[in-house]
Amino acid sequence: MSVAVHVRGLRRAFAGRAVLDGLDLTIGAGEFVALLGASGSGKTTLLRILGALDEADAGEILVPRARTTVFQEPRLVPSKRVLANVTVALPRGLAERGRRALAEVGLENHARAWPTTLSGGEAQRVALARALVREPELLLLDEPFAALDALTRLRMQDLVNELCRAHRPAVLLVTHDVDEAVRLADRVCVLRGGRLVTDEPVDVPRPRDPGDPAFAALRRRLLADLGVPAFTQELAQEFAKEE
Repeated sequence: MSVAVHVRGLRRAFAGRAVLDGLDLTIGAGEFVALLGASGSGKTTLLRILGALDEADAGEILVPRARTTVFQEPRLVPSKRVLANVTVALPRGLAERGRRALAEVGLENHARAWPTTLSGGEAQRVALARALVREPELLLLDEPFAALDALTRLRMQDLVNELCRAHRPAVLLVTHDVDEAVRLADRVCVLRGGRLVTDEPVDVPRPRDPGDPAFAALRRRLLADLGVPAFTQELAQEFAKEE
């Protein structure tokens, strides 16, 4: 497997506090990696550095030139229709490529709609189409489903899984949702203390069922790596059953 992302000894500090401190990460071409970590652990900082939205203080960083980011908020331009949002900042004459991207996310009939008429899930699908129309070698996803309701989130996860397997970019997904990470990723990493403390392949057959013993076992290990005690995990599972 060729390498899409190569990070060695990455350091980034704010006000004297190192958020990333000697971090190493490699992502292969076409590989889907999910990154877990507590709030403030540096997940989004790493993603922003890989997306050229922030600069590292030290370290070696190699990423593809063709890379795009999908954020938690769709960040659509209110004054542009959906198709124009998908092709924004691209050269003229790419409207047909934009329409194909909209068709891939199930919004081929929304090309002339205004962003304000879209649901949250539809707006995020437009943001995904905008990212994929650029044919990235690296797709960065910064908690893109966090603001969606549970059912829409599952549908979006399925869509992202389908599109990423069709287009084959390298993917880095930042998320707080352990089940989401296990459901989607080829590898799951846990960030703590400025470094990766876990980097584990997901050896669970697809389609992945949370009831699969292998899925549940990996979830428990990842939650433990995130500092969630076993008894807290059991309480959360009992609460979910009652709901």
